Amino acid sequence: MKAFSAPLDDILFSLRHVAQADRIDGWDGDFATEIGGHFARLAEDIIAPTDAIGDTEGARLENGRVRMPQALKQAFEQYREQGWCGLTLPEEYGGQGQNGVILAIVSEIFTGANVTLQMVTSLAPGCARTLLAFGTEAQKARNLPPIASGEWLSTMCLTEPGAGSDLGRIRTRAVRLGGHHAITGEKIFISGGDHDLTDAIIHLVLARTGDDPIRGLSLFIVRSAREDGTRNGVTVARIEDKMGMHASPTCNLIFDNAEAELLGAEGQGLAAMFTMMNHARLDVGLQGVGLSARAHDIAASYAAGRIQGRGQSIDSHADVRRMLDEMDMLAVGGRGIVHLAAVMLETGENPDLVELLTPVAKVFGTEGATRAADLGIQVLGGYGYLREYRMEQVARDARITRIYEGTNGIHALALATRLLKLGAPLDALDAYAAGHDGKAVADVLAAWRLARADLQGLADPTALATPFMALTVEVVHQCVWARIEAAAGQHADPERLIRLARMARRRVPVAVAGFKAEKDI
Repeated sequence: MKAFSAPLDDILFSLRHVAQADRIDGWDGDFATEIGGHFARLAEDIIAPTDAIGDTEGARLENGRVRMPQALKQAFEQYREQGWCGLTLPEEYGGQGQNGVILAIVSEIFTGANVTLQMVTSLAPGCARTLLAFGTEAQKARNLPPIASGEWLSTMCLTEPGAGSDLGRIRTRAVRLGGHHAITGEKIFISGGDHDLTDAIIHLVLARTGDDPIRGLSLFIVRSAREDGTRNGVTVARIEDKMGMHASPTCNLIFDNAEAELLGAEGQGLAAMFTMMNHARLDVGLQGVGLSARAHDIAASYAAGRIQGRGQSIDSHADVRRMLDEMDMLAVGGRGIVHLAAVMLETGENPDLVELLTPVAKVFGTEGATRAADLGIQVLGGYGYLREYRMEQVARDARITRIYEGTNGIHALALATRLLKLGAPLDALDAYAAGHDGKAVADVLAAWRLARADLQGLADPTALATPFMALTVEVVHQCVWARIEAAAGQHADPERLIRLARMARRRVPVAVAGFKAEKDI
């Protein structure tokens, strides 16, 4: 199996030349390079070797508690001791005070090394962001330092049986008991719902405090252990036996009069939860990018060493080169989209565009990951179907990313309904794309404008939601590649980027034709 190698040069190029991270107040490119290099060494030497172990051993439920593979516990301990848990938390709470774009560097590398361990740790920064935005001073003081130190990790508890995307069907209920609330109900598909990496876990739980489908929802802090050290009323009914992500325990949690603390105002739970969800959606987009890059690295290494015919490696064959280039293009393009959104989120500029870029980044990154993994299996041939080369694990691990944090179909529906009706997010994309040169951008933007008008003229635009999302994704994607191609001379391998840009342009007629075909049915 090809050892993991962090794509740090590509990441730094994307931040500098595509997302223009130097617009962030106080941005230091040399410091970003140093941080990325430090984490790359940890990822390559310590975290990546645990990936296959975690896939084979998985997490297991013993006497009502989830036990993680010992190798992952040891890797997490080094991650924690080096201070990575507190990377983005404020210094006054024990963190390092870095921004979300620095976290994006770490997150992508972490994913490529071991996406399951990354998944278990990844919700803590979003939890901290939510506490900072909605918590009282006492709540911040009590909860943020142990998150910063890595003593506690976090979950996001929304989904229930029969209540996935339809949050109005949530039945978990919170009732006031003296100075706190008590929560009773069931939550399913909770990533990292229990484990023994940390002493305690903070669950952010969406629960019902009123009967209104949306305004009756509030957000609560539920710690796995009470202040006196006893276990809170949270038990693990089971961990799911999954297709992939074996070392990321996905739990069915039962809350039985669990002691809870209201976070933010009563009835404003959904608004507070979206703070965490939007962070998670960009992170899932980066998961897709990290898995795409890992798939390409494995496949390119294999193809360069696989000799066939007259002493030539198979990467000399046009069809193999085509597949390798598509995998590479998906990783580089997806990275640029996520970085654009992350930098704009950090600077606070153009929030309407960020609202649109967030689901686009999630959709492109995750669709790209499953496509890249499939292509990687094809490049390796029979070996791609074997566990030994890890490509089949990438395919299994990547598949869930198109489902969690809102299925890609749900994001397409939201674009074709809520965002279309709002108008401002689509106007922001129109203005942004119009500022880019190149025939590919002009062609896809023209087609997208016509498609937008078509949807606005329909009483029910949902039938065209998926092809419209594909066209919207391609508008952003072509803008990214226009920037990449313009700056290719600043990269160590400019010919590679120019070649990939040509391949990216070939997606435009496919996306345009796809929407037209659906519209004409």
